Amino acid sequence: MDLMNPAAAAAEPTGGVAGWAADLVDVLGGPGAGLAIALENLFPPLPSEVILPLTGFAAGQGAISLVSALFWTTLGSVVGAAVLYWIGRVVGRDRMYALWARLPLVKVSDLERTEAWFRRHGTKAVLLGRMVPIFRSLISVPAGVERMPLPVFLSLTALGSLVWNSVLVLAGYWLGDQWDLVETYVGVLSKAVLAAVVLAVVASAVVRLRGRGRHRDGDGRPTVRRGR
Repeated sequence: MDLMNPAAAAAEPTGGVAGWAADLVDVLGGPGAGLAIALENLFPPLPSEVILPLTGFAAGQGAISLVSALFWTTLGSVVGAAVLYWIGRVVGRDRMYALWARLPLVKVSDLERTEAWFRRHGTKAVLLGRMVPIFRSLISVPAGVERMPLPVFLSLTALGSLVWNSVLVLAGYWLGDQWDLVETYVGVLSKAVLAAVVLAVVASAVVRLRGRGRHRDGDGRPTVRRGR
């Protein structure tokens, strides 16, 4: 980046994901930030809470314009989400059910309920899901499986992504050489979401195992009919 002062130069990352993203912006400008976010959608371990504030920091230093930062990162989000959407669409409903039936501790009825829920709330799920860590990428797959109309999916994804990206890019823009504070706070939120998901999965598995245990016990007991 063409950094404007020594303090800003000291804040420029040199390694890891942040250094990689900074190099992309250095070489490609706004499209580099868009490419980084597209890859973040496809590979969720790449953290948007690093890439987006760093892009805002670059805009604050004049390396790219703020409008360019928001445009390209939002376009990158839409492109990455569209790839996942088409993966879900190619997998399709029948293959999804076949794969689900092979998984332990789950029932086909669970998938049916999820499918019914998505039919009722799919638009809200896609829009709001773009603003929730972890689910930002995952929500695109069921949208493809359920064959949500592509124009609707792309519109909702673009709107939700614009809101999320704007918050993080502007935070990096305003924080300047303290842009990395965003990663700390959003990282806490991501961990909280992940912990809630893990707890829900564990609780569901425990309920399933207990239910199966009671079912086996019931099958093992002979039924005694008492005559009068």
